[in-house]
Amino acid sequence: MAKHGKKYNEAAKKVDINKLYAPVEAMQLVKDTSYAKFNATVEVHFRLGVDPRQADQQVRGVVLLPAGLGKVVRVMVFAQGDAARLAQESGADFVVGDDEGFKKIQDGWTDWDMTIAMADMMGKAGRLGKVLGPRGLMPSPKAGNITQVAGDLPRMIKEAKGGRVEFRVDKTSGVHVPIGKTSFALADLTANFGALMDAIKKARPNAAKGNYLKKISVAATMGPGVKVDANLAQSME
Repeated sequence: MAKHGKKYNEAAKKVDINKLYAPVEAMQLVKDTSYAKFNATVEVHFRLGVDPRQADQQVRGVVLLPAGLGKVVRVMVFAQGDAARLAQESGADFVVGDDEGFKKIQDGWTDWDMTIAMADMMGKAGRLGKVLGPRGLMPSPKAGNITQVAGDLPRMIKEAKGGRVEFRVDKTSGVHVPIGKTSFALADLTANFGALMDAIKKARPNAAKGNYLKKISVAATMGPGVKVDANLAQSME
């Protein structure tokens, strides 16, 4: 078992490991137990009642966090021509549409956080799967970050920079999603958590049987986990 430091142990004393907390209580505890010297990220961790080995039990979706993420999100857009110009004017940090740009990525450059693509660029972008896939940067229809209409780019870029977060189940039936920073007001963290809960519930596969939300916990970077009452979380408005 991993050993924790003195600061972690002091923070952990404030958390009852046998208690399932109401969402608002959990968010407050996360703020209270964060001891990092930086503005720590708050993450929600789910254990779902699905079998990710089955194609019909995949959980994947997108959530727009009403209070944002509290960090700078660098956006890459695959586009050319007028669409590339529109992407640049709309605030994209990087725009790639030529062979030189694609080669740079193929060689390992992935210095951005979210990818958007015009559909006519996916023939070339699709070849970058081995580079972008493992980093969660590969555009896909399911993630909603591919468009056939250049006029969609301003909205998509704005959403990406303002709090658009993608999530998907991993091999252990877990889903891990950031919802903000410990500096956020309690109301903002709670609102972001509520939006995520709604998205997770909507993403439930029809093939999933029994208890879908097995465990929910929330924690700040380096901080102790706080268990959340799944029944109360599901009933959030």
